[in-house]
Amino acid sequence: MYVYIALLAYFVILFLTLRDIRIFRRTGIVSYRKGAQRGIIASTVVLLGVLITPRNPEFGLLVVFIGLFLNRKGIREKVFNEAGTVDRLLGKTDI
Repeated sequence: MYVYIALLAYFVILFLTLRDIRIFRRTGIVSYRKGAQRGIIASTVVLLGVLITPRNPEFGLLVVFIGLFLNRKGIREKVFNEAGTVDRLLGKTDI
């Protein structure tokens, strides 16, 4: 069960990182590039936690939590003016 929780965290970080990359490619706003870079680092830490979790679940999930903390949201510019929930989720921008 713990491995599934760790894998879910890994895929969520990857999804958000890919979304930041897509927004950066469309708009060129630097804060989304920094967010994508932070996401790559965080996903590496979470992947390490996923690999540790089967042997030591408590320590593995601690490493996953540290990776999630590294992926915190920074200050971002407003790129969604009239986009709906699905558009925001997929990274479509109004700019």
